[in-house]
Amino acid sequence: MYELVTILGPTACGKTHLAVALAARLKSEVISGDSRQVYRRMDIGTGKDLSEYTYEGRNVPYHLIDIVEPGSKYTLFHFQEDFLKAFRSIRECQRIPVFCGGSGLYLESVLKAFSLSPVPINEPLRASLSNKSLEELTSILASFRPLHNNTDTDTCTRAIRAIEIETYNKEHPQELRSFPSIPSLVIGLDVDREIRRQRIANRLEQRLKEGLVEEIRSLLESGVSADDLIYYGLEYRFVTLYVIGQMGYDEMVERLRIAICQFAKRQMTWFRGMEKRGIHIHWIDNTMDTDSKVDTILSLLKHHTS
Repeated sequence: MYELVTILGPTACGKTHLAVALAARLKSEVISGDSRQVYRRMDIGTGKDLSEYTYEGRNVPYHLIDIVEPGSKYTLFHFQEDFLKAFRSIRECQRIPVFCGGSGLYLESVLKAFSLSPVPINEPLRASLSNKSLEELTSILASFRPLHNNTDTDTCTRAIRAIEIETYNKEHPQELRSFPSIPSLVIGLDVDREIRRQRIANRLEQRLKEGLVEEIRSLLESGVSADDLIYYGLEYRFVTLYVIGQMGYDEMVERLRIAICQFAKRQMTWFRGMEKRGIHIHWIDNTMDTDSKVDTILSLLKHHTS
């Protein structure tokens, strides 16, 4: 019997809206599987869209959003701990949580029950990697077992942290913490590539109008370092470079648009890899209206439990 419903897909495919609608029908709650929405005050760039957590007049509770301060290094280990707390609290009420996100590593750490350990900073390792290019770092990371998600390593800093984690886990296997196996119905959403590109362009334009640049300028003024924001990648990387004067506005917009499209492609590659690693994903027609999608998911749930 399923204890969880997971909704995954690339950026700009409508995951959150569907997750909220499904949770409303199930009278349940949403657990976010997004690696950046955990940070407070990073709202526009991470696409929190908290107004979406209302469906047909019903407020849908959410978890793992706005739980740590920007600049904090929130790790996969921390995520698993926080996920279990939220999951267990919802299950205690005899409800099926809806797990929603596009960060493949976070999703797979739950669906495949990764055993992890808290990983300390390794300054000598960081120093030895500091002069390597992102391509070289990605190649090093690929030499480890396929655990880390390359969608979360779009900067050298993030790639170095990923190598640091893999190196530590390889050297300290006895310290791994077990994680429970959670039966989950996994639903995949995707859209045609050209439609997705247009959605990404439209959404980026909208977020810039909503104050994305001002949000990042405010974070910098509050004391969050430029390096920390650049570490978070995508919007925070390119807009920070613009704000600190290392990139022009038009160049920032165009390079960011391309980077988000590339990110979405890498997300889909990761999800296909999850299928090869034994996770069955039910891909549903994303052209259906929301109610039809929810009905399809509920039918799959009922079929499995009947």
